[in-house]
Amino acid sequence: MATNTDLDTQVAIEDLPLTFKVKYIGSEIARGLWGIKYTRRPVDLMVGIAKNLPPNKTLPHCELKVSTDGVNIEITSPKTSPNSWSYAIDTISYGVQDLVYTRVFAMIVVKDDTSVHPYEVHAFVCDSRAMARRLTYALAAAFQDYSRRVKDSGSEDTDKITPARQKFAIDLRSPEELAEGIEDETEA
Repeated sequence: MATNTDLDTQVAIEDLPLTFKVKYIGSEIARGLWGIKYTRRPVDLMVGIAKNLPPNKTLPHCELKVSTDGVNIEITSPKTSPNSWSYAIDTISYGVQDLVYTRVFAMIVVKDDTSVHPYEVHAFVCDSRAMARRLTYALAAAFQDYSRRVKDSGSEDTDKITPARQKFAIDLRSPEELAEGIEDETEA
């Protein structure tokens, strides 16, 4: 059953592109292509580092734009060089609202499948739980559009994640629902 909050956060393909004002927590190596079990530990590590920043250091403020082409991140403050980068939709394998830090959105990006560590988790802190949820739904809409385009083209060699077609996933379960099923997925 959808709650009012879920209805407020729903995103359709026609709603894209959407831009979110977020803070960039950072990136860490992921041990797998998709699943909360592969974002859990890296997010804990990054949030721990962010919480221990000295008082004169803050997380970079960004505009994160989700479109049918992928995700574009632009650092708006502090001014840095380079201050923007993008991930094509076919290089993003997973996105989720974190179950412990419910204002955090994390995604797994495949940077190079020939690398020893080809998967990277990128994490962003949002102003609210609802915004993190809406960001997750926006990426889900982009995935839905990408999936439709791949099917329509009849070609699977446009996929850069791996030469042999792999899945991409969005976890749309609420943090509470994720917490109920997490015991099955994490290593103690």
